[in-house]
Amino acid sequence: MPQNLVFTNDVASALDQILDAKPHNRLAVIVDENTQRLVLPAVKSRHLADAHVITIKAGDSHKNLSTLTQVWEGLEEAGATRRSVVVNLGGGVVTDLGGFAAATFKRGIDFINIPTTLLSAVDAAVGGKTGINFGGLKNEIGYFREASDVIISTCFLATLSIEELKSGYAEMLKHGMLSSHDEFCRLIAYDFQNADAEQLLELLRTSVLVKERIVKEDPHEKGIRRALNLGHTVGHAFESKALHDGKPIAHGYAVAWGMVAEMVLSHNILGFPSQDLHRLADFVHANYGAFHITCDDYDALLALMHHDKKSQSGEINCTLLAACGDVRPGHVISDDEMRIALDLYRDLMHI
Repeated sequence: MPQNLVFTNDVASALDQILDAKPHNRLAVIVDENTQRLVLPAVKSRHLADAHVITIKAGDSHKNLSTLTQVWEGLEEAGATRRSVVVNLGGGVVTDLGGFAAATFKRGIDFINIPTTLLSAVDAAVGGKTGINFGGLKNEIGYFREASDVIISTCFLATLSIEELKSGYAEMLKHGMLSSHDEFCRLIAYDFQNADAEQLLELLRTSVLVKERIVKEDPHEKGIRRALNLGHTVGHAFESKALHDGKPIAHGYAVAWGMVAEMVLSHNILGFPSQDLHRLADFVHANYGAFHITCDDYDALLALMHHDKKSQSGEINCTLLAACGDVRPGHVISDDEMRIALDLYRDLMHI
């Protein structure tokens, strides 16, 4: 069955309508410590009132095998069967880990995603990627399994820090660059200081539908879906290095910085317009700062890129753009090309 996407700021009514039409014998809701406190009480759903609540620790460092085991044990405690339903109410950690737990428990039970952060709405809740971090690497173990339903809302923005808002927006910016030059220009003109829930919901709808179109065309990332990795080869290396150093960074920030480096590659290899590269770099630096690296970090970063999931035979693999909307996935990048890109990234980020 196709995934049911619902765009609304009346989350409780949407969830009750979905569950009324979905026969089930048990309902479990997975939250983290923050969404249990700030979001769960605000979702006045008839069904959630009787759900078994499984609370996990907040933060990407807890998206691991130990937390996954805790969720499986919680589902056992709830008496969940293959006729049960899981509701993942939270950010990307909850939707990634909760989706993986549901996809593997009893060989797979239905789950509904209600992303509560902008990042999880635009990135983690749609497309069927579930999983956990393992061995110090991001999303090393996982499974393709779509939520049956996703309720996408911006009504929880008041619970987010400006960092969390910007983290999600980086993925929207990525989708805009994959879509068209006009969409790229519209997104880099956004004013974070005057965020409006209804306006952002419309921007989010456009962004999510870009991703949905690509995922439908290539559900298992064999071809065009690799376009969604824009910024992620370098971004994941930054993220993994930061995690290894005990200084975790927000995923969206890593993607924003990664996009700058990969647009340098795009400019050097495909002629991506210099003006747009500088506009992107200026926007990222102004809103995200910079991930500080030196040439002494290059070997470790290159090793992480060679180990990335997108690598087929140990090569560095990137999605590049000839222009906004002109997508060229699957470029093999040499170590020398990446070193030059990292040099120019540091220049553009004023490091």
